[in-house]
Amino acid sequence: MWVIETNIDDMTGEMASYAMEKLFEKGALDVFYTPIYMKKNRPALKLTVLCKEAQKDKLQKNILKHTTTIGLRTYKVDRICMNREFVTVKVKGHKIDVKVVNYDNIVKYMPEYEDCKKVAQQMDLPIQNIYQKAIKKMLKLTED
Repeated sequence: MWVIETNIDDMTGEMASYAMEKLFEKGALDVFYTPIYMKKNRPALKLTVLCKEAQKDKLQKNILKHTTTIGLRTYKVDRICMNREFVTVKVKGHKIDVKVVNYDNIVKYMPEYEDCKKVAQQMDLPIQNIYQKAIKKMLKLTED
């Protein structure tokens, strides 16, 4: 895995958003911005991209093309990921996909935001209630 990063102090938020979309389209595994301050105390963004080696060159070119930066830093990193699968549960008659992740006896349940949002809006309920109900359903499924 590789990290590509750069500090940018002369790009609009709209340009940053567009660049992020393009980087994900080109195969970036993660893209994020961190607010920083550069010389002369100028507010700026640090762009960080995580990618596989096969996408590194393509992503570097895209960063140079779609941002105002004139240089990049790259370094190799290791990464571990939890195994993941999706399970569908029903909450108040509506389907909610729940991401089930695990690693070395650590298990987490993460209901999909868009599914929970849709149900919360349709039923005029707090989204937190939908999350909690989806997780309770998952826990019942795993008890068996």
